[in-house]
Amino acid sequence: MINLADISAVIFDMDGLVLDTESTYNSAWQQAGKAMGYELSTDFCLSLSGLHYQAIELKLMAYCGADFNLQTFQRLSGACWRVHVKDHGIAVKHGFTSLLDLLIRQKIPYGLATNSQLKNALECLELAGISEVFSTIISRDDVQQGKPAPDIFLKTAAVLQVDIRRCLVLEDSAAGIMAASRAGAMSVFVPSILPVDPQMVELCDFMVNDLAELAATIFNFAGTVVDAGVDSV
Repeated sequence: MINLADISAVIFDMDGLVLDTESTYNSAWQQAGKAMGYELSTDFCLSLSGLHYQAIELKLMAYCGADFNLQTFQRLSGACWRVHVKDHGIAVKHGFTSLLDLLIRQKIPYGLATNSQLKNALECLELAGISEVFSTIISRDDVQQGKPAPDIFLKTAAVLQVDIRRCLVLEDSAAGIMAASRAGAMSVFVPSILPVDPQMVELCDFMVNDLAELAATIFNFAGTVVDAGVDSV
């Protein structure tokens, strides 16, 4: 269990944790791959979860071969993604608002630490209608190495002016949990992909099904249960 008294700041991942973007990326990647004559399996696309764009490019080259045209893929997948989000939008994950309310009431600082480039992160937050929620955003652009390296979380803790050992990192991916562990932060695993990686369960400090469950669990230490019902952002 994680005690609320031990937490001085909370660091959120974005893709798959705050926003339900992973399904939108997977759809766009598969459509772009098909247009180029490649079949990107669902399992392969899921294996890209939480990785920064350079790591994704390396995996694409290894999967599709040396002749794979990354520039064409980026152009096509970007176009497919924008068509998808224009039609369907980007959903905020269940429980985010409950947890955010908890942090604000407890006056606990929080920030966003994402492997996405800043321009992409800002676009996603805008499309989800929560562009004003995070005053602290650390992206892949701000550090030398993305997750699973610890750089992004260490940078976020420094900007928040909180010891990383008193930061609670919330992550849905293996890359994120590894980064949190290497940074020395407490971590909660909120898996967005099933089955759950047992190694990540061992590596994290706590695991929950969603952010609503986390909000209720943490607030229980303060003697109150958060309403984990329908969110309204």
